[in-house]
Amino acid sequence: MAKRSVAAGTQARAVRVAVRTIGVADLKDALAKGIEDFKAMPSHAVFLGVIYPVIGVVLLRAALGLDLWPLLFPLAAGLGLVGPFFAIGLYELSRRREQGLDAAPWHAFRALRMCGANCLALGAMLAVVFLAWLATAQGITVLVFGDAAPASLGAFLREVFTTQAGWTLLAIGTGVGVLFAAAIFSISVVSFPLLLDRKVGAVEAVVTSIRAVRASPVTMAVWGAANTA
Repeated sequence: MAKRSVAAGTQARAVRVAVRTIGVADLKDALAKGIEDFKAMPSHAVFLGVIYPVIGVVLLRAALGLDLWPLLFPLAAGLGLVGPFFAIGLYELSRRREQGLDAAPWHAFRALRMCGANCLALGAMLAVVFLAWLATAQGITVLVFGDAAPASLGAFLREVFTTQAGWTLLAIGTGVGVLFAAAIFSISVVSFPLLLDRKVGAVEAVVTSIRAVRASPVTMAVWGAANTA
């Protein structure tokens, strides 16, 4: 199918978004613009940034309350898997500022309404992957340590950092975690901003995101590593 502009997205036939290769210079430009956004709207970013850490604290507190010590690190590390969904408000404010539109904080809450079911579908997919990661992490822990639950958080940490089994757990868990992170990065790095900017569906947004990663794998790897660090 020939590539066509998404501006004509009201047509019945599916359209395909054109993807260009990018370099490290483009990442520097994006970072510079992001810093400009923060300088122009610091209170917006801080306010929206509170929501994400609060959710993390609630989940970690639940894990502590249920004595799920082995899931503490997977929970903390895995929150990044759903991060792109909670960032859509910031994407929208940045988009509006770039186009010279009003970037008042309440516009961030319009982002979900703008992309509607498509954003919710992608958010649900990220949530499923997050749960799959937790289940996988739990399975790896049981495989390495067995079914017996550690007596306390201190006991679990000693097992992890001072025994051969613990080092094995760290190595396997980190490797599997990198695969989960790479998968989520590939399907979300472009998809959520694209849903806000163009009239495309969730499937097309995900496919475009994957195509963008494939078109510039080294640059995208640098970007993903920078976001993880």
